Amino acid sequence: MASEPLVTAGDLPVPPVLNVWVALALRARAAVEVAVQLPAGSTLADAVRTSGLLADLPDNVVDQLNTGIWGRPAVPDQQLQSGDRVELCRALTVDPKMARRARFVRQGARGAGLFSHRRAGAKSGY
Repeated sequence: MASEPLVTAGDLPVPPVLNVWVALALRARAAVEVAVQLPAGSTLADAVRTSGLLADLPDNVVDQLNTGIWGRPAVPDQQLQSGDRVELCRALTVDPKMARRARFVRQGARGAGLFSHRRAGAKSGY
C-alpha cells in the first residue's frame, strides 16, 4: 500500500490536507455538520467559508454566532489541525444555572438529582 507523502515542517510531519468538520447549531437539537478538506495551515475562518453553511443566513444571525473548536472558544484566525471540529453556536438565551434551578423546582426534590431513581426498599443515598 502506498501512502501519501508528508510535507515536513522542521522535525514534525504535517499532512498536506486537513480533514475538518464544521457544525452549525441555530436551534436546540438541530445541528448541521459538514466535512471539508483544507490545505495545511488553514484557519477557522477558511473552514467556515469553505463549508458554505453561512451562505443563506442573514447578516444579523451570522454576527451573533460564537465560534469554537471542540467546545472551546476560538478566534477566526486560529490555525486548524486535521480532525478538528469547528462549531458555530448561537448565544445562550438562558443562564444554565438558572435553567437547572427552574427544572429542580418544577420536578421537586424527590424527582431530581443523583438518587431520584432508587430501588424499592433501598436505603437513602444508595
